[in-house]
Amino acid sequence: MGNDPCAGPDSLLLLQTNFNRWNDSLQTKNPAAVAALYCDNGLSFLPTVSPQHIKNTGNTEDYFVEFVKKNPFGTITDDSVQTFDNGDAYLHSGMYTFELGDAGARTPVQARFSYVWKKEGGSWKISHHHSSVRPEGAVKKEAVPA
Repeated sequence: MGNDPCAGPDSLLLLQTNFNRWNDSLQTKNPAAVAALYCDNGLSFLPTVSPQHIKNTGNTEDYFVEFVKKNPFGTITDDSVQTFDNGDAYLHSGMYTFELGDAGARTPVQARFSYVWKKEGGSWKISHHHSSVRPEGAVKKEAVPA
C-alpha cells in the first residue's frame, strides 16, 4: 500500500480492509453484496466499463450484474490516502490491476481508481468511486543504463 504522511498505521489498515471487503464482495459474484458497500444517498460512481454516471445503489447493482461475470480480481499497485472529517471519511486513490476472465485465460487490465469512503450509520460505505483504464503510453520507459 502507498504511504501518505497524514495516514498512520491504523489508516493504512482501514483502507486495506475496506478495499479487501470490496474486492472480496466481487468474488461472491453477488451484485447485491457489492452494491451494499455503496452509499444509498449522495453516490457518485463512474465505473470503468460503463458510460453512465451512477447515482444510486439500484443502478450500482445493475452494473455489477455484468461485471462480476468477468471474474474480476483487483490488486492495488500504487496508492495514497487522505483523511477528512476527523477520520470519518477518506479518499483512497491510485492504480490497480484487474485480472478478468476464466482461469487459464485471464487478461490483466491496468486502471486508475479513486474511492471516497465515509461512515454511514456506523459502517464504512463508498460515496464516490471512479475507475478508468490506464491510457496507453502512460507508463514511462526507464532509461537503460549504458
